[in-house]
Amino acid sequence: MDSVSRDRDDAGRARNARPRDGLGRPLPRGMSGEPTTPEDLVLSPAETLEEAQRLLTAGRPFHAHEVLEGAWKTSDAETRELWKGLAQLAVGITHRRRGNDVGAVRLLTRAADRIEPYAAAAPHHIAVSELVAWARALVTRIEEHGGTISEGELVPRLTEGNPLRS
Repeated sequence: MDSVSRDRDDAGRARNARPRDGLGRPLPRGMSGEPTTPEDLVLSPAETLEEAQRLLTAGRPFHAHEVLEGAWKTSDAETRELWKGLAQLAVGITHRRRGNDVGAVRLLTRAADRIEPYAAAAPHHIAVSELVAWARALVTRIEEHGGTISEGELVPRLTEGNPLRS
């Protein structure tokens, strides 16, 4: 058994206190890493989308995933699958940026499938139809072209009217 004590929250759930790089990969203990999103962070849907977009635009999809995961975990039953799908979208981008095309294709496909039902009445001005089309097109490009996708092409626009890149 490992003699290293586990970092746990007040409910006894394990937390990973290891530092992480810009793509969320764990670094050896004692190294300095990228700041991560506090686990207890609660943002409004608009703040969540704004922060996630900022992180995606900055090339930090893992960190955008953390923000979107927070919304998923605190959302109501009606929108939970949408937020989960958006978090999976960010994980799919993370996999692609890490060079894991199989994981990227799987997560981007799951994300598109999960958010697509919200297209008819997208809450919070989320660009659901555009995100579904973007994710499916990216899956096709990854499957057909692999490494020829630029980092700029890995930045989706989360909300209607939100610039793709700032």
